[in-house]
Amino acid sequence: MSVVGFDIGNENCVIAVVKQRGVDVLLNDESKRETPAVVCFGEKQRFLGSAGAASAMMNPKSTVSQVKRLIGRKFSEPDVQRDLRMLPFQTSEAPDGGILIHLKYLGETHTFTPVQVTAMLFAHLKDLIEKNQEIPISDCVIGIPSYFTDLQRRAYLDAATVAGLKPLRLMHDCTATALSYGIYKTDFPSSGPTYVAFVDIGHCDTQVTIASFEAGQMKILSHTFERSLGGRDFDEVLFGHFAAEFKEQYRIDVYSNVKASIRLRAACEKLKKVLSANAEAPLNIECLMDEKDVKGFIKREDFETLSSGLLERIGVPCSKALADAGLTAEKIHSVELVGSGSRIPAVGRVLTSVFRKEPRRTLNASECVARGCALQCAMLSPVFRVREYEVQDSIPFSIGFLLDEAPICTGSNGILFPKGQPIPSVKVLTFRRSSSFHLEAFYANPSEVPAGVSSKISCFKIGPFQCSHSEKARVKVKIQLDLNGVVFVESAMVIEEHGDDSSTRGVADSMDPMDIDCVTASGSSEAVADGFQESSSMQSKSSHASGDGKRDNKSTRRLEIPVTENIYGGMTKAELSEAQEKELQLGQQDRIMEQTKDKKNALESYVYDMRNKLFNTYRSFASNEEREGISRSLQQTEDWLYDDGEDETENAYTSKLEDLKKMVDPIENRYKDEEARLQATRDLLKCIGDYRMAVNSLPPMDRESIVNECYKVEQWLREKNQLQDSLPKNVDPVLWSSDIKSRAEELNSRCKHIFRSRTSNREDSKGSNQQDTSDHK
Repeated sequence: MSVVGFDIGNENCVIAVVKQRGVDVLLNDESKRETPAVVCFGEKQRFLGSAGAASAMMNPKSTVSQVKRLIGRKFSEPDVQRDLRMLPFQTSEAPDGGILIHLKYLGETHTFTPVQVTAMLFAHLKDLIEKNQEIPISDCVIGIPSYFTDLQRRAYLDAATVAGLKPLRLMHDCTATALSYGIYKTDFPSSGPTYVAFVDIGHCDTQVTIASFEAGQMKILSHTFERSLGGRDFDEVLFGHFAAEFKEQYRIDVYSNVKASIRLRAACEKLKKVLSANAEAPLNIECLMDEKDVKGFIKREDFETLSSGLLERIGVPCSKALADAGLTAEKIHSVELVGSGSRIPAVGRVLTSVFRKEPRRTLNASECVARGCALQCAMLSPVFRVREYEVQDSIPFSIGFLLDEAPICTGSNGILFPKGQPIPSVKVLTFRRSSSFHLEAFYANPSEVPAGVSSKISCFKIGPFQCSHSEKARVKVKIQLDLNGVVFVESAMVIEEHGDDSSTRGVADSMDPMDIDCVTASGSSEAVADGFQESSSMQSKSSHASGDGKRDNKSTRRLEIPVTENIYGGMTKAELSEAQEKELQLGQQDRIMEQTKDKKNALESYVYDMRNKLFNTYRSFASNEEREGISRSLQQTEDWLYDDGEDETENAYTSKLEDLKKMVDPIENRYKDEEARLQATRDLLKCIGDYRMAVNSLPPMDRESIVNECYKVEQWLREKNQLQDSLPKNVDPVLWSSDIKSRAEELNSRCKHIFRSRTSNREDSKGSNQQDTSDHK
């Protein structure tokens, strides 16, 4: 069994698989290590990954890419609107404020959410793995940016569920990178922690993480990010430069033509890579627009001047990461630079100025996240044994809670999980309530989350429940920030104390209705569970002890109460089920179309193959009438394939192929049987010769029987061969190889029966002689 790590990038996806011998990056159908994150809708089927990228130019408005920028986002966000202007497909605002993608498919306009499109990518990657590994897979760990909100994390989990995957956790990209870096290093000093900065400049974003390493463990000290600064922004600088240049020089407006924009952006991306290794580079595109060939040229220093604003922005999250970690640049041991956008030389100079040291490229820039996720999956899975290594991640946002729209009394602004809180973590809150109440999760510090993100996360209704007495009951609520960075109310329990009414009332009267007792546990799930039990145990003990140390005659009853969850902008169970059903239908349609194409290709291949063989290999085995008839049918089938049969059903292609085979099979059988008949003849004659040699040891009667049998078969074979040789090759043979094999089997059966009978008689005779000798003695 394999466990899997996914790095779903904005442009490409990488799959890493853990096997007994280590971590491997999986190759796709084109034997490439990266699979484009593209979904293209054709007229009757979807094209995913590499096939989608190949079809993108033909169907730009039906091709969805960069969906990672859209999932879990609101249509009205300024960043979303900026991204949508660069993407060719049609979108609109959903009733809940989300994004709807409109695509033409099966002759109609279909509407999909970014979650559904992401699920299509997951399903495609899952299919690639299962084809490669030849076993079903479900357990996985998925890499996500650290700036993903609670809603975006839930959206990824929903997409994985729709695709039939079971994520063991969502892992921050830089945390996965740090794990793939630290787990193999054994030279960390024992004098104290080693601090390493990880800078991931991806296609659309920049993430910076400071991690501390010690033997057998790593801890994340800070996560910072710039959500809209990545390699594509440098591409866009070149795109804008050449678009303006071509407008002036060639009088063409690239912005007005979708295909021209796509081609120019692709050329600019290649140009950026060339400039990473060369001081200057040309740009040439044939027939870009209005049948005009365009040429351009740029120097690296000019490119860096155009990109100066972007380069300045790279240093901001780096400085912030140091500040959040409480470290100076001198304490950083090394800087690891990864990501598809990290190869620009000027980026290295900016990082050197911030961290006072040259960045290193120890890790594979494109594969380190997927490898780290795969390692984490192996650590979480019971299938593999991985040496103990502790990974302590943290959340980059402060999360607070409101109690019936008022801050809970656990600190300023109602913050329950402050920025940098280790994940997973659990808080157990105790309330005095007499009826249902609401808890609302929110981002407590708007400056920590990306711009445009709503502060509201989710709302939880605790109850209904009833108290057996008129006083307010104690309600314990267990709130979890899980491994995925998702916050939710795990459970709620009402605790009722029965016994001396006066003492119970005295305790209740002394507490404010909003009083909250908070118990915190973080780390593994076992620690979380123990924390909750310990909290319950402490409460139980206090309820049985009076103020003067004497026991009260009380009993405590604990009852689970329902929790209703409302995720702002999230999918309901009904919507999730509908998305799963839709994905199954789309997958079935894709399989039908693939099978149909396979049948069509098989028919086309058969036509060309048989036409060649008919006038070469099979020429002497077919009569003139047969050749003419088959040639006519082959030509008619070829004409049909490129006319009415261009877009037909699987059954139509199968039927045509069967009709052709009915005509060709007799000729093919004559050809194949000629060689088979010669071999069967040789085998039969050898068998006859072997039996004639073996009969010398037999009695005369048995010897004569075998010789006669061999003579009859040999005579039959001679007569049949003479008759067969008198016939032309283009008629069905009178002697088939199967006939010869049958006679050989009959001969073997009869002769072996005679030999077995002779052996049995000898043994009986030997036994009788031994008995006579014994009696004589």
